[in-house]
Amino acid sequence: MKIFITGIAGFLGSHLAKRMLELGHEVVGNDNLIGGEKENLPENIDFFEIDCTNYEKLKKLMKDCKIVYHCAATAHEGLSVFSPYTITRNIYEASVSTITAAIANKVKRFVYCSSMARYGSQSFPFTEDMKTKPEDPYGIAKVAGEDTLKLLAKVHGIEWNIAVPHNIVGPNQKYDDPFRNVLSIFINRNLQGKPALIYGDGEQKRTFSYIDDVIYCLEKLAFDKNINKEIINVGPDEESITIKNLANLVANEVGYNGKAVHMPARPQEVKIATCSAEKSRRLLNYSTKTTLKEAIKHTANYIRKMGTRPFKYYLPIEIVNDKTPQSWIKKTI
Repeated sequence: MKIFITGIAGFLGSHLAKRMLELGHEVVGNDNLIGGEKENLPENIDFFEIDCTNYEKLKKLMKDCKIVYHCAATAHEGLSVFSPYTITRNIYEASVSTITAAIANKVKRFVYCSSMARYGSQSFPFTEDMKTKPEDPYGIAKVAGEDTLKLLAKVHGIEWNIAVPHNIVGPNQKYDDPFRNVLSIFINRNLQGKPALIYGDGEQKRTFSYIDDVIYCLEKLAFDKNINKEIINVGPDEESITIKNLANLVANEVGYNGKAVHMPARPQEVKIATCSAEKSRRLLNYSTKTTLKEAIKHTANYIRKMGTRPFKYYLPIEIVNDKTPQSWIKKTI
């Protein structure tokens, strides 16, 4: 079968591409390389360096594809409050372009990778039947993409599923991005002898998914004929951890002895964001096979292997005022 993957040079997209090749599928994909790296790409795929907003080219590249995975995203929840134009363009406009190209090519099924940002601040753990209440432009754009997919798929008759991953970590994740991927930021800094930077009191609570525990769930979302028109949280509902304690675990793993530095809290950051995995266990046979400590170790080993890197401030900050994190303005991460 011919599979199309957006964001194929990124973290999630590159792992999906590898798995699809292992299953014997033909893999085609695109990436604008804003957050992806060519070194992530597996061999024997057809890769095209184009943006998802380039509808006409995307439509041509998807010819004869039966499954589309939409992984591409500038997944910068915190930054979206200060760079709403850049982030939402790369989320909503890119999603609409991708969905339209898929439908124009009469694909069988579309798998949309959403975000826990869809839930905002609600009673936790979040369940899929909750009303979406995003609290930042990134989350708003993600939900808009979901709604557009559901509407257009109903009108034009294609299958769809929506995955809601929980903070995926592991090899191939971009670790020189100062705006996202908190675990990789902590590791990259600690390995350079620098302290973790924590926004606010560090009591924000999250769960983290190792990449290998996510891929097989996304596989079922594409190929299981009995799973259609479903929104499913993908990730653990055990081992939730505060950002402060995450920083301590990272320091222990890499042998860093300094203390984390606290910065002013970022606006619109959800305090506790944990999801129920009940539905994914029931429909996808999900289970957490990799503990959080193991996930930290694997991610740290990848960064050790690749070598630490300076952080690249590769996205514009559109709104600069007294609420913009100074670590971004002064480029001190």
